[in-house]
Amino acid sequence: MPADDPFARLPQAAAFTVTSTTVTDGAAWPPEQHSSVLPGGKDISPQLSWSGAPEGTQSYALTVYDPDAPTGSGFWHWAVADIPATVTDLPEGAGDDTGSHMPEGAYQLPNDARSARYLGAAPPAGHGPHRYFVVVHALDIPSTGVPADATPAVLGFTMAGHTLGRAVLIATAETPA
Repeated sequence: MPADDPFARLPQAAAFTVTSTTVTDGAAWPPEQHSSVLPGGKDISPQLSWSGAPEGTQSYALTVYDPDAPTGSGFWHWAVADIPATVTDLPEGAGDDTGSHMPEGAYQLPNDARSARYLGAAPPAGHGPHRYFVVVHALDIPSTGVPADATPAVLGFTMAGHTLGRAVLIATAETPA
C-alpha cells in the first residue's frame, strides 16, 4: 500500500473486489455523484457490487472517504453499517436521505456534514484533484453495535479488529479555480 493510503496503518486485511456501473476505479465521479452545492451535482450515491469476500464474513460496512480534504482529518462522505453478508450490491441512489434502498438491518451513519446519507464530492475550487476511497469492509461480526448517530470514525475504530477484507475503488474529483 502506498504511504498516502488511509488504510496503510490499519491491520492487514485480504483484498476482494468492488465494482460500479457508475464510476470506474481511478476515474472521475460523474456530475451526479458530486454535491448539490456544485453545478450538476445531485448527491446520488454510486451503484456498487462486490465479490470474493473472505470466508467467515458475517457482515459488511461501506465507507466513502476523501483523505485530501483540507481539514487535517479528511472528510467522510458516506458510511453504512451492518450490511448483511448475503448482500453483495447496492443500487445507485441507495444513499438518499430516506434509506429506503438500504438492505434490511443496514443503516447510514451521519457523514461529516452530519447528514445520514451520501454526500457528493465537493473539493474546494482550485484545490487540485481529490481521491474518494469507496471501501467495502468484510467483517467477522454480524453487527458492529455502533449507534446510528455515531461518526464514521467511530465505525472505523470499531471495525479495526473485525476486518477480514477490504474492497477498494478510488474515484476522483476536482473543482476548477
